[in-house]
Amino acid sequence: MLGKVSTCSRRTFLMVVAAVAAAAVAALPLVPLVVSAQGNATVATALPQGTMRIIVPYSPGGGTDILARAIAQQLGELLHRSVIVDNRVGANGTIGAAYVARSPPDGLTMLLVPAGYAANPALYQSLPYDQAKDLAPVTLLASGPLVLVVHPSLPVKSVKELIALAKSQPGQLNVGNAGIGSLPHLSAELFNVSAGVKLVSVPYKGAGPALVDVLGGRVQVYFMNILQCLPLIKDGKLRGLGVTSPQPSPIAPDIPPIAATVPGFDMTNWYGMLVPAATPSETVHVLQGALSSVLTQPDIKQKMYNEGMTVVASTPEQFTTFLARETAKYNRVIESAGIKNSL
Repeated sequence: MLGKVSTCSRRTFLMVVAAVAAAAVAALPLVPLVVSAQGNATVATALPQGTMRIIVPYSPGGGTDILARAIAQQLGELLHRSVIVDNRVGANGTIGAAYVARSPPDGLTMLLVPAGYAANPALYQSLPYDQAKDLAPVTLLASGPLVLVVHPSLPVKSVKELIALAKSQPGQLNVGNAGIGSLPHLSAELFNVSAGVKLVSVPYKGAGPALVDVLGGRVQVYFMNILQCLPLIKDGKLRGLGVTSPQPSPIAPDIPPIAATVPGFDMTNWYGMLVPAATPSETVHVLQGALSSVLTQPDIKQKMYNEGMTVVASTPEQFTTFLARETAKYNRVIESAGIKNSL
């Protein structure tokens, strides 16, 4: 701790604080130095004092909330300050996102979102914020695929065979989903567009009810969490045809990517962190460095694995590019499928 500074001028005191902050930040990965006009190397402005908050725009207990609480604990230990999780629920995450968009841009308030965040501009007719202008990407935390599964009674053993069957029976095969606008729903619609087929989407109130009907054979096709489906595939209750990522997943390397049959197919689940858009670039990079360090912790990696994901820890620039591409993709899928809600 710093003692009293009665013998120091305010300028000297601030220089001491900056030096201490520099030493702490220098230990974090991927935090670049900022060079002043005079050519002297300085670090980004330290975060202001106060409690940090990770806003989760979904209810407690879900995957987003569980990840946020794990990150909050590790981040608090790393930065030696209190980091709390604040659930602000509603409208597919837009209420929490709007809250962060209006928060002070000081780095103390962050937003943790899943992949569905990128669909909101196309899914809703209006938003209480401009998603492209009011929130700044910090890092893509982790990503992982879903698996295209079918009931074993369906006479197909590959994506190619499923496409052939669907084309021979247009509108006769059903594909379940966890709700309108959910990732399984959008995956199915992207498959329809990309493969030139017409699987009929059947919405359910959550993944649980959808899975019950898939296992019962009342719905033949489903896009499912990779870890949840692997035991069912092993027991012969489902048949896995392909993963939704462009490359095979290290979690299930024997399941080929759908993209091997349908070029360009890509629909991964992911988590990302954002802050208010006016947050200084230096602060954004300090946060990214701290989060990158947290994501290397074994318990965080395990929680990611439990969600069927692997750690990414991208730079802000990489996440910005990724998010723009994801948003454009969701827009095409939602427009093509005629999916539209309104707040």
